[in-house]
Amino acid sequence: MIELQKVAKIYRRPANDEVPALVDVSLHIGRGEFVAIVGESGSGKSTLMNIIGLLDVPTQGRYRLAGVDVTEFNPNDQANMRNRKIGFIFQAFHLLPRTTALENVELPLLYSNRKSISGLARKALEAVHLADRLQHRPSELSGGQQQRVAIARALVNEPDLLLADEPTGNLDRRSAMEIISIFQSLNRDGRTIVLVTHDQEVARYTSRIVRLEHGRIVADETVEESKVAFAQEAQ
Repeated sequence: MIELQKVAKIYRRPANDEVPALVDVSLHIGRGEFVAIVGESGSGKSTLMNIIGLLDVPTQGRYRLAGVDVTEFNPNDQANMRNRKIGFIFQAFHLLPRTTALENVELPLLYSNRKSISGLARKALEAVHLADRLQHRPSELSGGQQQRVAIARALVNEPDLLLADEPTGNLDRRSAMEIISIFQSLNRDGRTIVLVTHDQEVARYTSRIVRLEHGRIVADETVEESKVAFAQEAQ
């Protein structure tokens, strides 16, 4: 699904100083994996997610997504690929406050080239156990419920890849475990998920942990199936 080869990202300050955010990153993530990318603030994990999500481009190296070399895609090609292949979930829910849960989830469908979109938003909300909250506005939902709406919005175009950037950062533990449980269920159904977090506790609910320090991968550990924590048991 994801293949990065010797990727680097260098930012240039006004004084022309170079600031490396990623250095020589090579990473393969197979279809159907559930991977945590962990690291402290400034480790490069958000930059890495932005490149994987086609929100940024590497300064050096190559990136193949679902078998396609996307390294030199123009902005239109990037947007089309994102719309077809990737769903995003962020720490901030980014819900429109005056629209219902159903209307928030329907928004990505406005940019879809699908022949039929009828019922897709309702199906996505049912998948995150919010069938009884379709007409509720964000202010009428708990934090965990709002994040579930955000997950449904990411799912509505049925993407192959979900990218989650600190999705539990604004939630209490119980709500966080509800979100992780949903991710585990989606992964068991075959969805590829990359979760960016600084929280080691959250990372242990995935099946593979990639650790970043100063823009470099310093560890890539597969979690044995017998040792993967299950969120439902932790609630």
